[in-house]
Amino acid sequence: MYSEKVMDHFTNPRNVGEIENADGVGQVGNMKCGDIMKVYLKIENNIITDVKFKTFGCGAAVATSSMATELIKGKTVEEAEKLRNKAVLEALDGLPPAKIHCSVLAEEAIAAAIKDYKMKQGHDISDMQSCPGCCGKCGESRE
Repeated sequence: MYSEKVMDHFTNPRNVGEIENADGVGQVGNMKCGDIMKVYLKIENNIITDVKFKTFGCGAAVATSSMATELIKGKTVEEAEKLRNKAVLEALDGLPPAKIHCSVLAEEAIAAAIKDYKMKQGHDISDMQSCPGCCGKCGESRE
C-alpha cells in the first residue's frame, strides 16, 4: 500500500521534463526492475535554481524522482550532494520494501547529475562515488 504522498507525487509529479543546456545531467538505471531515471540541473552561483527529471518506471520510481527534485531545488550543490534515499523515503512517508530501490535510484541520479556538473566545471571528481545503479544491491543500507 502506498502513502498519500507517494500517490500524489505519482499522479501529480513535480519538475517533469528536461532542461535545455543543463549544467549537469545524470542518468541511472536498474536492470533488475527496468527503472531508468534522468535528472537535469540548472545551477547558478552554486544554487540549484531548476531541476527536472524524466523517469521510465513504476509509480514509485516516478514519485521518488518527483520528491527528490523537490528536496534539492533551491539548495546549494553541497546540500544536494548530501541527499540520501532515506530522506526521500521519509518525505514520502515510506515505500513498500520491494520499492525502496526506487529511492536509491533517485539519490544516484542526482549524484550523477552533480558529478556531471562538477566535471564540466573542472572540479576534481576523483573522490566522488560513482554508481551506475545497475545491480540494485546498494539500496536501503545507505545513510
